[in-house]
Amino acid sequence: MTTEIVTTEHEVKLLASVPTGLLINGQWRDASDGSTFDVHDPATGEVLATLASATSEDALAALDAADAVQASWARTAPRERAEILRRAFDQVTERAEDFALLMTLEMGKPLAEARGEVTYGAEFLRWFSEETVRDYGRYLTTPEGKNKILVQHKPVGPCLLITPWNFPLAMATRKVAPAVAAGCTMVDRRSL
Repeated sequence: MTTEIVTTEHEVKLLASVPTGLLINGQWRDASDGSTFDVHDPATGEVLATLASATSEDALAALDAADAVQASWARTAPRERAEILRRAFDQVTERAEDFALLMTLEMGKPLAEARGEVTYGAEFLRWFSEETVRDYGRYLTTPEGKNKILVQHKPVGPCLLITPWNFPLAMATRKVAPAVAAGCTMVDRRSL
């Protein structure tokens, strides 16, 4: 575990790198009505960032975008989806200190606990990257013995992910990783 000293300069640079818009259809954008909300440092009350506040129209646009690419994403080979998840695991692990610091700044979680959450959350990405290629299905005989049954798993389609605020990285990866592994697109909504 690292005991790196965090400087104000590092915090400012890290906060400046955080997207403040809505990611819809692969593009960052403002809320459809331009509304925003402030994220406050719970220790100081200082505004850390001002983020776009999604509207119902934005939610529908996100769902439409997820639905529009669902069929092509579902056809993506399991090995390719597994590699995407593995790269995500590697990137989260490489940037563990930044993710931990962001959680500490945003929600006041002690840095040691935030580091633990990053490790815990990243493991969902790694585990599902390994499970993605193990979607075997089943082949069996019917109970009366006259026919065969083939069970093949298929993506259910766009998923709505509602994630709590208290474990922001781990709860997101716990939901995003299985959706990616199964071939589902998704829309994430953070609960307040």
